[in-house]
Amino acid sequence: MSWDDKVAKWLPEFSDQKGQATLRQLLSHTSGFPEYQPAGVHRDDYQTLRESVFHIVNLPSVSKPGTHFSYGGLAMQVAGRMAELSTGKSWETIFQEKMAKPLGMTHTHFSPVDSTAGHNPMLGGGARASLKDYVNFLSMIYHKGVFKGKRILSEKAIAELQADQVRKAEVKSGEYVEKSRKTQRKDIYGLGEWREETDAGGNAILISSPGWAGAYPWIDKKANVFGFFMTRVNVEKANKAGFSSFYASPVLPVMLREIVRKSEK
Repeated sequence: MSWDDKVAKWLPEFSDQKGQATLRQLLSHTSGFPEYQPAGVHRDDYQTLRESVFHIVNLPSVSKPGTHFSYGGLAMQVAGRMAELSTGKSWETIFQEKMAKPLGMTHTHFSPVDSTAGHNPMLGGGARASLKDYVNFLSMIYHKGVFKGKRILSEKAIAELQADQVRKAEVKSGEYVEKSRKTQRKDIYGLGEWREETDAGGNAILISSPGWAGAYPWIDKKANVFGFFMTRVNVEKANKAGFSSFYASPVLPVMLREIVRKSEK
């Protein structure tokens, strides 16, 4: 597959505007797909991507592909299904062969889907993992695609993940990076990861992928550290109390950066 393959190439049933979105746009929240299933409809926690996509295809598009940044999980489900069709394998099989086994991620799986409230379903939210597993993954990203001397992803692929993929799409005020870092930029997202901070040249120096239920992985190129904070937040009770781990977690890399700075003196 190419980053610029259109949805309709692999899923011709997407005959409307959604079918013109590219794989790149699906993974950067600029595809024009709705963020989540509408209120009152079964949420997207189906056990297969095939079934998930079946319940996405007839949803109306929100905007023309590439014109608006809108953070949500449904588009990533479609991206995963495209990968399944291009390889003839399930997403779980692809992940295990290409990522989990080479990285020693023995406790990480996307299926079966855990539908417990607060847990993440399928691609759109993430996988079940252990702390050690995720740190192995972050180590590979930090070392530009290499883990324990073995290349897992190409440097070009890593560069694509971390590059500005929002491009010319409109970014509304109040998005995650603006709220967490108090900066107003358009270049806030790559492919599957937030570009929380950038340098003068526009290169991402702090990247992350926080979860609403308390997980927060990050890579800090300025301090040369990476980490993963895993907790379990009861989202419903937290929201009632006015607490959001999604916006509280970003304090962690700042604290650690300061600790590293002081230790180097």
